[in-house]
Amino acid sequence: MQREKELFLLVEDFEDSRFMMRKLLEMAGYKVVEASDGEQAVAVAVQQKPALILMDLSLPKLDGLAATRQIRHHRDFIGTPIVAVSAHDSPESRTEALEAGCNEYVTKPIDFDEFGKILMRLLPPRRPSNQGNAA
Repeated sequence: MQREKELFLLVEDFEDSRFMMRKLLEMAGYKVVEASDGEQAVAVAVQQKPALILMDLSLPKLDGLAATRQIRHHRDFIGTPIVAVSAHDSPESRTEALEAGCNEYVTKPIDFDEFGKILMRLLPPRRPSNQGNAA
């Protein structure tokens, strides 16, 4: 029985950073869709309904805090984990992100060992996908 891969939305405006984070997430067994600005993040989230969103806070068009607030206004995303990703490591930045609706806050460069622990806290255990089971 094959396990179903969770879909993550990776929101990052720097292409090199986005590429590296996507590769690491894919190597860990996740499917990844991407957005490079806040407006695109909201649109992709609504369309794709990811299991988790990694949200850079410094984005063009619409910053990550505003994008998070907009995503949280959709009832489909009330329980969706959103992880703020920022180069800023100040208590104020963390507080702003949590108040905007983020569940966690990680700083760049991401420590993927610590990030793995965050994922274990935020996501339900992976379950085998159903093969032809009807309800």
